[in-house]
Amino acid sequence: MAVANWTTSHPSTFILVGIPGLEEEHVWISIPFCSAYILSLLGNGFLLALIRVERTLYEPMYLFLAMLALADLIVSTTAVPKILCNFWFRDQTIHVNMCLAQSFLIHSLTAMESGFMLAMAFDRYVAICNPLRHSAILTNRTVGMIGLGIVMRGAVLLGPHPFLLQQLPYCRTNVISHTYCEFMALVKLACVDTRVMNFYSLAVAFLTGGLDFILIVISYILILSAIFSLHSKEAQLKSLETCSSHVCVMLVFYIPAVFTFLCHRFGHVAPHVHILIANTYLIFPPMMNPIIYGVRTQGIRQRALHILGIKPA
Repeated sequence: MAVANWTTSHPSTFILVGIPGLEEEHVWISIPFCSAYILSLLGNGFLLALIRVERTLYEPMYLFLAMLALADLIVSTTAVPKILCNFWFRDQTIHVNMCLAQSFLIHSLTAMESGFMLAMAFDRYVAICNPLRHSAILTNRTVGMIGLGIVMRGAVLLGPHPFLLQQLPYCRTNVISHTYCEFMALVKLACVDTRVMNFYSLAVAFLTGGLDFILIVISYILILSAIFSLHSKEAQLKSLETCSSHVCVMLVFYIPAVFTFLCHRFGHVAPHVHILIANTYLIFPPMMNPIIYGVRTQGIRQRALHILGIKPA
């Protein structure tokens, strides 16, 4: 890895190390990364196309799922190609403007993903706890407004990121010990007091993922309470099956997200472990979402098998 002589506090480029301590293993690590990215492109692309052409899937749950799939495609495409260029060709340099754009897109889109998961939890809450009013509450207009609100929240709360980072003096080094331009990884390179930036980052994390997670947990407590109050075992099982795919997707998303957040601010974990988990958080949920929903959601499974010409067993 070549590092330029350090003469400025406002570099034109940054250098992405990759996974510190595992540089010799980058080629091998790239295999699951590349495979997950290809599966993410195929799965989410197919999911979007399926929901687009099948009008029977024009329901709130599937529309929110389409929004989540689109966010998954963009966030993985923002990060993975550059990571693979680093792993395969040692292309570690990234222009400062591209770095700031990547940081904004990754953080704003992951905030949007969290919001779409909350919207899906709200849809399940209304469908199970107030089924007679589901279509009246979640009209197409309401779904569109919720989706727009989630996008605006992510853009407004994370919009200051690139401008704040651009103002920081990087008088120590331009080497980022990470595979992509993560906000806190850049903040740690600054040679000024960054307590305000840390507080801002904590506040944004709480107002997006933290608040969403709390509301999702509350939603599912109410949903489970309603499910177990049903007298029919068949109805209970059907409702649980409908919700189980959502719970799986949320666990795949939130567990590595929380781990990464805590490591950056409070933990002392080996850098390669931390960065591998951070990459898992970006790469594997987009791959798993269409697989989980395709296997466990009856509407998508049936329409997909119909399009593929496969008769369900």
